Amino acid sequence: MTKLPPFVHLRGARNSVLIDLRAELPVLAWLGAALDPREDLASLCASAARGRHESQPDEPVPPSVFPLGGRGHSGTSALLLMRGDRALAPAPACVGVDAGANAADIRLADPEAGIEILLHWRLDESGLMAASTSLRNTGSTPFSVSHLASLALPLPPHLTQVTRYSGRWAAEMREQVLEMPRGTLGARSFGGRPGFGGGQWLRVEEPHATETQGRVLGAHLAWSGDHELLLERDNEGNTLLMLSARWDAGELQLAPGESFRSPEALVALSGEGRAGVRQAFHACIRQSVVPSSARAGPRKVHLNTWEAVGFRMSADALGALVRDAAALGVERFVLDDGWFLGRRDDTTSLGDWVPDPVLFPQGLQPLIREVQAAGMDFGLWVEPEMVSPQSELLRAHPDWCLHLPGHAQPTQRHQLVLDLTRPEVGAYLFGRLDTLLRENDIAYLKWDHNRELFPRAGKGRAQVLALYALLERLRAAHPDVEIESCASGGARVDAGILRHTARVWASDNNDPIERLRINCGWFQFLPTCVTGNHVGPSPNPVTGRRTEMDFRGKVAIFGHMGVEADPSRMTAEERNTLAAHIALYKQWRDVLHRGRLFAVETGSASLHGWFAWDGARGLALLAQTAMADDYDVPPLRLPGLDPDARYRVHLPEPWPHKAAHYLAHAEQWREGIDLGGRVITERGLALPLAHPETAWLIAVEAL
Repeated sequence: MTKLPPFVHLRGARNSVLIDLRAELPVLAWLGAALDPREDLASLCASAARGRHESQPDEPVPPSVFPLGGRGHSGTSALLLMRGDRALAPAPACVGVDAGANAADIRLADPEAGIEILLHWRLDESGLMAASTSLRNTGSTPFSVSHLASLALPLPPHLTQVTRYSGRWAAEMREQVLEMPRGTLGARSFGGRPGFGGGQWLRVEEPHATETQGRVLGAHLAWSGDHELLLERDNEGNTLLMLSARWDAGELQLAPGESFRSPEALVALSGEGRAGVRQAFHACIRQSVVPSSARAGPRKVHLNTWEAVGFRMSADALGALVRDAAALGVERFVLDDGWFLGRRDDTTSLGDWVPDPVLFPQGLQPLIREVQAAGMDFGLWVEPEMVSPQSELLRAHPDWCLHLPGHAQPTQRHQLVLDLTRPEVGAYLFGRLDTLLRENDIAYLKWDHNRELFPRAGKGRAQVLALYALLERLRAAHPDVEIESCASGGARVDAGILRHTARVWASDNNDPIERLRINCGWFQFLPTCVTGNHVGPSPNPVTGRRTEMDFRGKVAIFGHMGVEADPSRMTAEERNTLAAHIALYKQWRDVLHRGRLFAVETGSASLHGWFAWDGARGLALLAQTAMADDYDVPPLRLPGLDPDARYRVHLPEPWPHKAAHYLAHAEQWREGIDLGGRVITERGLALPLAHPETAWLIAVEAL
């Protein structure tokens, strides 16, 4: 047998991971900034070792990256197996490793139990660490896998403040900040998708960490199905983070010789505050996750028809909307729900993916030609994973939906779920979508998923894998078509789905005040280029709130901008204001989507700030959602600039009407003020932000 090396040392541009292989199970010895090449690794490990105390095994259990109860670990095990009606208690040991400079496969085996485990760890160029686990049945009888962790990470003890996420429809990604508790803190989803709460995203940090200072760790499970997240702190002060896909009992069986690999978990660790974690995630998603088609060109401004016409489609209404969209500077026209056979409301026709002959007697081509003649490309809404009980498809194939034989078929939103694990269902969906894309010049699909998976019928995990396969097959046949992932807004937002899609729909709620709150969560992990952010109507259909177009436009610029409203219902001034903000988005989207994104720390829960900076140009958004406590809001400091460099700062127009007349030296702000970086980052810029629903854009250019 090949002799094991004592250590695995993964080296990235900024980080190091050191795993000690001298014990039976691999032990995490270092996770942090890049180690000095002169560091003596054995001494490093010795300096962290603790002596045995009372109420411990005679051989104390070190913080393994694959903890197991059979080895004395007193917390949750990374692996739970059943063979027949008996739980297995495997006790694997490290038997091999295949390691390079930035990746390693660590092999564990228990021949007696008939299992082999591979721990896959690698450091991405962006600075993220990716981890997953493979399991193989080397025995002679099958076993059932109840649980397999993608990542079991002992956390540095100084990270004691937790930011987790919760939410609901139209109110996704609510931040909850709490101290690391003793015992267990967890999150699970059961709807066959991650859910609105964002429970598979997490940030932990030092108590006094800021945007640019302190140690911060971010973690995510790149999986579009159900998940489990666990933070477990024992009575010795050790904290374990575990990320896993979740499936139902009996769902995953491995026959002799069969293998299974878990989804990847992504981890970023920064010694330079939250910005370091955010920018590592952004870089990874832009460079290594989203398909190349999503990086090929500028992110086009959308107009989506839903809030404008809904199910009230007609040739005249759509024609007017095309003309209005083009006049605003929109670049992509997306036809939403209601275009297909018999679809007049949300109770019918899902699955029948052919243009409605009453609405479109000549198919979609006349509308597409009209859209293209106006200078836009064409996108289309679909919801392929779902089916209506009242549809031609289900009448012909009543057994094609996920169901339990002999039981009722409960609906949600008048829908059932197609069983994608059946080859004939996948073939049907590919055929219908492929025909649509071959027969029509469609540049974009808005792929919706408006229903949870129930009953899962023991197929929740397989359903996700079948979805990935369908998306990959479709993208291989039509590589230039962009696909958006939507799930009633943000119920399926993860790096797993982003490997197959160009962007996600962050929320069905376009109210700009709510979107600022929602994006605070998403932007911690998602780059603005993949995060759909639209100007909605006023009053907002979700909240009923009325907001000025200037405020809606400025909020929507920070994201992948679009319009979800009817321009014909806007005043001429509102249309002019919207067109001006669309022009600003086009002017700045290269910076917004490729630059480093910083949060502007304002000291107020009602004052939101972001700053995108590419090293030469930058754009900041400062948005006030409530009445400020002080009339003169303290100057806002923009992070990320060189304190010794010189910059020109100006305020792009249009300006917020109710705040502009409080602005001192307006002409200088319009033309640009030359300032040192130290002034901008330490003293800040004084802007009138006392009134609710006031937003400013700040442009910064290096001199």
